[in-house]
Amino acid sequence: MQWYEAFGDKHQPSWQDIRTYVGKGVVLWDELNSYLSTLSGKGGDLSYSSCAAQPGWNVKYRKGGKALCTLYPMQDFFIALVVIGTKEEKSVLNLISEGELSEYVVGLFTHARAMAIGRWLMIEVLDGTILKDVQTLIALRLQSGDR
Repeated sequence: MQWYEAFGDKHQPSWQDIRTYVGKGVVLWDELNSYLSTLSGKGGDLSYSSCAAQPGWNVKYRKGGKALCTLYPMQDFFIALVVIGTKEEKSVLNLISEGELSEYVVGLFTHARAMAIGRWLMIEVLDGTILKDVQTLIALRLQSGDR
């Protein structure tokens, strides 16, 4: 059963429901949520999206009005949406040239369409290496002035 089928717009999941659905990815889920809660100074906000690309409940993190990332529960893993703003692109290119990001994330960045607001990376967090990349990209979001 898909996430959006299990929990419709009128049936908000609990945090435990989300952890159960994320299943095998729960250790990574908990680690990233803890990291984001520490950075933002508060827990994530549950939000429902009817967007065709990724419908259903998600968890949004913001700090001082700045979006840090959005997490989408999936069966046994999760997706982290990180927007690389125009001011952050140079820093990401430096990380790539220094070999600091995994091939997977480099591929996502390279193939993401550059838009006026930046590049949207839908990162499937499947292991600790990818989790580290997500944390690195989020740290860049905090350092820049992009909103």
